[in-house]
Amino acid sequence: LAAHTAVGCVLVLTAVVLTATGAVPFPKPLGVLADARGCHLAQFQSLSPQELQAFKRAKDTFEESLSQKAWSCRPRLFPRTWDLQQLKVWERPMALEAELALTLKVLEAMADSSLGDILDQPLHTLRHIHSELQACPPAQPPAGSQPRGRLHHWLQRLHDAPEKESLGCLEASVMFNVFRLLTRDLKCVASGDLCV
Repeated sequence: LAAHTAVGCVLVLTAVVLTATGAVPFPKPLGVLADARGCHLAQFQSLSPQELQAFKRAKDTFEESLSQKAWSCRPRLFPRTWDLQQLKVWERPMALEAELALTLKVLEAMADSSLGDILDQPLHTLRHIHSELQACPPAQPPAGSQPRGRLHHWLQRLHDAPEKESLGCLEASVMFNVFRLLTRDLKCVASGDLCV
């Protein structure tokens, strides 16, 4: 009994230390069940025209500011091949959560500087989506499954982006990806098993 207790204490302590130090770089798997308690992702299978219009205004304003700058960003943070359908159903919420977290971080910084009020509504919408996603219970991956392959690569890429990308390229990547995030990635996760 003492041996079991000691092992349990070590495991709990290790988990606490890893979490507290931020040594766990990836989001936890999140559930996508629309009927799960507290999980209401099905509402995001499509956003209202007003919400999408707010994002369009922000993107248009950003593009106008870009036309006055010389910029070049390669390779793309979100390549054309980025498609959550390529992931297993239980992996998709993890990718979306990381994508949303980076998008929020970048847009919040932009709201404090260049775009100001025009990002208020988009940020409100994204924060709401993010909180609903985090309210979902953990998905049930196959026993022993960890992020690897394509998912691991995507999560690592998003995690490293703030250090590896210039601020201008990071802003452009996020802004030009936001409609795909809303109309494809979010819809796919909200659709669960029906996203094929």
